[in-house]
This record gives sequence, structure tokens and C-alpha cells, in this order.
Amino acid sequence: MNNTSIAGMKRTHMCGDLRLEHAGQTVTVNGWVDRVRDNGGVLFLLLRDRAGIVQCTFDKSVNADLFDIAFTCRTEFVVAVKGKLVARDEAAINKKMPTGEVEIIAEDIRILSKAETTPFEIDDTKEVGDQIRLKYRYLDLRRPSMQKNLMLRHRVTQVARNYFDEHGFLEIETPMLTKSTPEGARDYLVPSRVHPGKFYALPQSPQQYKQLLMLSGMDRYIQITRCFRDEDLRADRQPEFTQIDLEMSFVEQDDVIAVNEGFLQRVFKEVLDVDIQLPLPRMTWQDAMDKYGSDKPDVRFGFEIKDISDIAKDCSFKVFKDTVENGGTVRLINVNGYADKFPRKEIDKLGEFVKTYRAKGLAWMKLAADGSMTSSFAKFLSEDEIAAIKERAGAKENDLLFVVA
Repeated sequence: MNNTSIAGMKRTHMCGDLRLEHAGQTVTVNGWVDRVRDNGGVLFLLLRDRAGIVQCTFDKSVNADLFDIAFTCRTEFVVAVKGKLVARDEAAINKKMPTGEVEIIAEDIRILSKAETTPFEIDDTKEVGDQIRLKYRYLDLRRPSMQKNLMLRHRVTQVARNYFDEHGFLEIETPMLTKSTPEGARDYLVPSRVHPGKFYALPQSPQQYKQLLMLSGMDRYIQITRCFRDEDLRADRQPEFTQIDLEMSFVEQDDVIAVNEGFLQRVFKEVLDVDIQLPLPRMTWQDAMDKYGSDKPDVRFGFEIKDISDIAKDCSFKVFKDTVENGGTVRLINVNGYADKFPRKEIDKLGEFVKTYRAKGLAWMKLAADGSMTSSFAKFLSEDEIAAIKERAGAKENDLLFVVA
């Protein structure tokens, strides 16, 4: 009978942590069988845990009984392997694996748990439908990318707690069962057993408790908390999620911004080893709307909106001129270097799209790579007006200018 006890086979190292400096040590690793390769008398068993993968080698000519046990292993078996860590031969080094310079020459193996064939491979390179991933969530979470996400979230949480503690914040829990205080969405309700017909609500955010804590003298509060919102699902919405709540007393706006900027700087440095220079760039709401058309812009977008109302107000194109005279504006976007990517059919679709935002229409100007120009409105403008629009847009060859009035 196979011994499934961990006794005497508790791990000394995580699989993915073994490196050349550990060579010569006797190590024990526990994990899941990722792959098995039979090389004719030499068996390579790749063992995986959340830290990574390491190769374990079984030589039939050295220990046939051990080899036979390893030979029965299949993908996702849970095993413990003990052996001597050695440096691989130069020709056998796998540069694609962090542990590719070493391997474990197995001296013992124990199958802790057998596994049936999984409904999908535990492999990030394989496409798997969401439904089957969620049905077998415990298998999906074995994939390296998913484990990396969970470890990243853990790290961010630890950095948050340490940072805010250093800045005088107290982490205080607030109740989950509370009186309904409707906000932007419906509340999730929980019936009360001791008060028939009465209900608790799950908080959309602990706002009222934060205010009570400030009134009580807990002048710096932090909570990494769950929030619940009963609303229709969207790309950025779900029934429950986690947010970092904080509240500060005796401060001004710049103090709050400085604390949050410092937190972001710490997270990026400690989690991703990326240096962020402070203070972060700031823009007014008006600048954001004028340049990007959004109060939460992605500044990497690059195609900034430019106001050409000063050119349009006196131009000979009646649509532009009337728009400005009636209190409107004329804006343009230069899609730099993509003129050849927009056929006329796609431009016409965009023209219909902008009308949903109450725009009169979409005018366009395409500058070809050979220097020629085609446009839906240039014939109504003078050469000086066209030149002024091009200059404002910073236009060059293979650019496409969209103008909305």
C-alpha cells in the first residue's frame, strides 16, 4: 500500500526557489506533477508549486523501485520528492525556467494523492472557456498566471497596511450588517431572525461609520473592505468587490493627495520595482474634458482633442461658423499615422456614431503618404484656413484629421 503520509517528507524548499547556490544540498519538495517525460530508463518529473517548477530526475539503473513509483505518476498527482540538488550539464540547462540550471536527483518519492485526468490542461498557453474555468475553479487557480494575480494582490494589501500604519492610520473594522442607506445601487438585504419582517443591508461602502470614527477622535482611519452593490453587471462592476477606504481629519486637499500619491509610489516600488516621481502630474477637470473628452482620461491614448473654434468662427464653411456663433465649439483629433487604416466605410460609421452625442456630423481630412489630400470639407475652406487647421493639428503624411462640430 502506498504511504500517503507527509511524515518525513515535509518540504525544505519551494520548487521555484531552488537555484544554483543550493546545489549540493539534500532538499525535499512538495507539489503537483506538471509534466512527466520518459527518456528511456531516465524519467524527468517536473514538479510545480506556487513558486514555480523544478525538474526531478529518476534513473532506473540507480534505483529501479523508485523509478517504477515515479513512472506511475500522472499530471496533477500530488507528490513529495526528496533528493540531492545538482547543477545540470551545460547542454541540459533550460534557460526558459528560473530553476533551469539545477535538478533534483531523486532519492525518495511519495505519492500523497492521485488525480484523475483534468477537464483542461493546467497551462496558461491553452485557451479554456470561462464556464469550464469557473466550474473547476480550484483547477483554474492552479495556473501560474492566476496564482501570480493572487500573490500580487496579497503583496499590494501588505504594502497598504504597512504604509498607512507608518502614516498614523488605524485599521478599524466596521459592521457588515447595517441599516439600509441607499446610494447609487440597490442594497443586498439579509432577513433578521430575531426581528421578523426586518432586514439588514450589506453596505455599499462604510461611509457613515467613517464619519462616526472621525467624530469620535479616530482622526486617521483605514480599512481594506468589502462593498456590495446589487446592480446590473458591467465590465467594471460586480456584486461585491474590495476597496481601500481611508478618512483623515485636520487636513487640506493637498494633504489627502500627498498621502495617496505616497501610497502609489510605495506600491509600484515594492511590488513592481518601478520608480514613480512625485508629485504626480495633475490636471483640472476642464483640461481633462477639453483634451480627452473624459474626466478619467487614459493619457496614454495620445490622440488629444484640439479646439479650433478660433479658426472656425471666421471660416467660409457655414457648418463650422454657425456652430461657433451659436455658442458651440469645433474640435479635431489627429489620428497620427493611421490614415491608411481607415477606409471610407469605417469613416462613415464614425460619422453616424458622433451623432449619438448630438454632434452635427463628422468632417475629415486624410493626408496620404505621397502628400496628396482628400477631405469632406476642404473645398469649402481657403488655403490659409486649411493650412491653419493642419498646423493646429500638427499634421503630417499619413495622418487622418477628424473634425466635429
